[in-house]
Order: sequence, then C-alpha cells, then structure tokens
Amino acid sequence: MVNLIVDVKQGSWSPPWVDAALRFGPLLLAALVAVLVVRALLRRRRYDARALLDKEARRAVVEALVAAEKRTEGEIVPVVLERSDRHPQACWLAALSSLLIGSALLMSWLPWQQPLLLLACQVAAGAVGWLLAWWLPDLRRLFIGEARATEVAEEQAVQEFHRHGLHKTKNATGVLLFVSLLERRVIVLGDEGIHAKVGDDHWTGTTKAVLECIAHDSLRAGLIAAIDRCGNVLAEHFPARRDDVNELVDRLIVRRE
Repeated sequence: MVNLIVDVKQGSWSPPWVDAALRFGPLLLAALVAVLVVRALLRRRRYDARALLDKEARRAVVEALVAAEKRTEGEIVPVVLERSDRHPQACWLAALSSLLIGSALLMSWLPWQQPLLLLACQVAAGAVGWLLAWWLPDLRRLFIGEARATEVAEEQAVQEFHRHGLHKTKNATGVLLFVSLLERRVIVLGDEGIHAKVGDDHWTGTTKAVLECIAHDSLRAGLIAAIDRCGNVLAEHFPARRDDVNELVDRLIVRRE
C-alpha cells in the first residue's frame, strides 16, 4: 500500500507521452504555431488574385478571350474571386482550437488556482487563433469544410452569372468561368442554349483543365486553356455571323469577394 501511494504521487501512472507533453508543452505549442504560420505565409500568394494575375497575365487572358469570341456568337466571362465568403465560423473554430490545444499543452503552466487569470490566459490563446485565421487565408482554410466551400462557391457563381448579364444573351449562349481561390473551386456555368448542346461533361473537362494549371501555380494558363475550350465548343455550335454583335464587354473580372 505504501509503494502504491508513492508511485501515484510520483506520477508513474502517467503514460510517458503525457509527461513529455506536460514538460515540453510550451515548446511543442511554439513549434506548432511556427509551422502553421510559416506555411501560411509561404502559401499566401495562392490566395492573392492580383499577385497571381498581374497586368501582363490579365492582358494575355483578355487577348485569349477576344480571340475565342471572334469565332462565335457566344459570350464568355471569366471571374476570379479571392473568396466567395468571409467564413467567420472558420475564425471562431480556429479560436476554439487554439484555446483547447493551448490549454492542453500549457496544462502544467497555467494558473489553475486563479480562475480569473486562467480565464484571461485562455481568452488570449483563443484571440491569437482568431487573429491568425483572419490574417492568413491558408490557416483559415484549414477550418473550412469541403461541403461548405462547394456550397458558397456555387452560390456565388450563380450570382456572378446573373450579375454580369450572362442570362440575357440572345441565344442563351453565355458561359461563366468562375474561380474562387480561398475555396479552391472552379465552376463553369453555361446558359440553356449551349448547355443543351454539350451537357455536363464538357464543363467538367474545362474545370479540370483549370485546376491542373492552378496546381502548377499558373492561374493564367488555366484561364487561357479554359477560355480556348469554351471558345471551341461555342464556335462549333454557335459560330460567328457577319451581323454578330458583341453583347458583353470582353474583360477579365478580378475581385477580392
């Protein structure tokens, strides 16, 4: 009985990894935060539409757009957004995760006997998580579910389709090429006239073409490839006519949200 009491007091009943976490918790927490922040900083450019599409890249995309629409009476509008939604819930999830992980790794260092000071420390940990997620898109993306990303991107794509008048073309031949960087989604929407001719398979192939180029850090190449694919199918089913009028301005739309 005496030996048992001594063992419990000395903590020999705790698994080794628990003892290590308690002893090196601050170092582990600092390393985790450092890795996530450095990773997010290195990948920050992926979420910056203006950095990905400088003036030269935009000019190349618009030239490809003009060339594609010369072959068809259809209209193509490429839209690139940095995000389709602010995702405030992601920041709050980051805050909660920061609070819980911080409390666990700093367990032996927190003032558990002083409730107000303990609460202040935990609130500070949560605030750090919230601010980092708000500041760094790549970190925020960790707390956005794939279903949620798809939902907001699809909703925004429909809004963009109507906002830019693609539903008003004469023969229902408008095509939206939509890219949402934070959600990592590419959506191609064709109006009734062209969709009836090609169906979903063509749009899926176009989407894959853009995603492959984005994976190789070339949004410019992805947009040009997609515009060329859309131009080809529009030219096949709705070739340009002599009396054709350009119903929508040929431009690349780039916005934060």
